[in-house]
Amino acid sequence: MQNTPSPNPGSPLSGILLMAAACTVWGLSGMYYKLLDHIPPIEVLCHRTLWSAALFTGVLAVQGRLRALPAAMRVPRQGMLIALGSVMISVNWFAFIWSIHNGHAMEASLGYFLFPLIAVLFGALFFGERLARGQQLAVGIAALAIAVLTAGLGVAPWIALLLAVTFGLYGAIKKTLGVGPVVSVTLEVLLLVPVALIVLWTIGGGSFGQSAQDGILLVLSGVITAIPLILFSAATKRVSLSAIGLVQYLNPTLQFGVATFIFLEPFTPWHAIAFPMIWSALALYSFVALRRDRASRRALKAVGTSGTSR
Repeated sequence: MQNTPSPNPGSPLSGILLMAAACTVWGLSGMYYKLLDHIPPIEVLCHRTLWSAALFTGVLAVQGRLRALPAAMRVPRQGMLIALGSVMISVNWFAFIWSIHNGHAMEASLGYFLFPLIAVLFGALFFGERLARGQQLAVGIAALAIAVLTAGLGVAPWIALLLAVTFGLYGAIKKTLGVGPVVSVTLEVLLLVPVALIVLWTIGGGSFGQSAQDGILLVLSGVITAIPLILFSAATKRVSLSAIGLVQYLNPTLQFGVATFIFLEPFTPWHAIAFPMIWSALALYSFVALRRDRASRRALKAVGTSGTSR
């Protein structure tokens, strides 16, 4: 009996596994930040920024790619985009940490469920990408779900919208950059380091050093930030964007599970209406995306076959 060969490190299967690992870390990270809910969210954000900056810089140093940092900032337009990206990701991180600390983890999961649909909408607005009818319907269903939730709860799900919009804008910015994801993320957090140091100095050092456990958890927040981004970067080189989009739903699904079954946040009848609407919209969006991806692959294959036969 022959042994089944292990997957090639560059195979699509390895890419799916890397993406699943990244999404698992993201999806369960709420439990990690819950351990720090006695520390102000802004302080947690500052430490997350500092230690992730140290780790990303270390990774580039090991790879011998530190020269890529100043080179990326020499182009004024690219430098401004990287700075704008740093603002978007810091607001996104802060909103997520705040939501965990204040009992809004379920709303945070809604934000990341909404993100693919917001990304599709931004693609149409900023890059002239044409939406298929199914995608238009998916965005419409998502908008209706937000309206239902707002009417039912009496307040808009601002945290979900903030997370979805800031991450959507962040993705749009990254799409226009001419540098790799690790280099751009390193620059983004490095630009935030002075602000983080000023905030920590203003609050007198905060909680770091007062408790060994808190100190370790704050330092490791950089690891929790960096590892999934590195895994995500590696995964994007191995699998199609449509496959990445589908696996990425694991992140908000785990967040939703943590909020419901571990944090025991209330799941109201309005949530029971809105969430299935969002899930239906995502299912429709995924179906359309997969169909378009397969159609484009068939077209490319047909072009390649006709070119070979000539």
